Amino acid sequence: MAKYNGPVCRLCRREGVKLYLKGERCYTGKCAIDRRGYAPGQHGQRKKKISEYGIRMREKQKAKRIYGLLENQFRKYFDMAERQQGVAGENFLRLLERRFDNVVFRLGFADSRQQARQFVRHNQFTVNGKKANIPSMLIKAGDVIEVKEDAKAVREIVEANAAKGVPAWLEVDREAFKGRVVALPNREDIDVPVQESLIVEYYSR
Repeated sequence: MAKYNGPVCRLCRREGVKLYLKGERCYTGKCAIDRRGYAPGQHGQRKKKISEYGIRMREKQKAKRIYGLLENQFRKYFDMAERQQGVAGENFLRLLERRFDNVVFRLGFADSRQQARQFVRHNQFTVNGKKANIPSMLIKAGDVIEVKEDAKAVREIVEANAAKGVPAWLEVDREAFKGRVVALPNREDIDVPVQESLIVEYYSR
């Protein structure tokens, strides 16, 4: 499967906001946004006037990069959201939040979504006691995500499994390396810096 293999800090600089793609590094003085808070490239420091279309496209790109998806998969989630009842933008974010790799990240078992995706692919977790290694799998309310016994000694998972908060729609048992989806997320539970209405306008043009 195709994926982006370039420097991720460059993506944050392009969007002008922290996308928290490198975990703990994003909270330190080494963060690229703090050191060079302008777009990458030869003309990155020039101020440009952005069109309405450009504003919508940048919002779409920002969300796509936060969740680490390529265009075809990202558009697929949007099409799914449009077919559901309710507000398309909120449905869209809810689907992205329900991805298995995102839930692992939200539970605090990984420092970033990219790291969570790697752990999932390497069979480090189970869902409801069964093997699960597909990052895009949509998690449902009531599902239990647990770190496999032999993965509880993995240094990166142990370090990530710190006493930090989780969203209201999740609960976690740090000692047991286990989490549960209490309910599906509401819009107020999703703290990504994205205006989903602009993404809806972009795809509806």
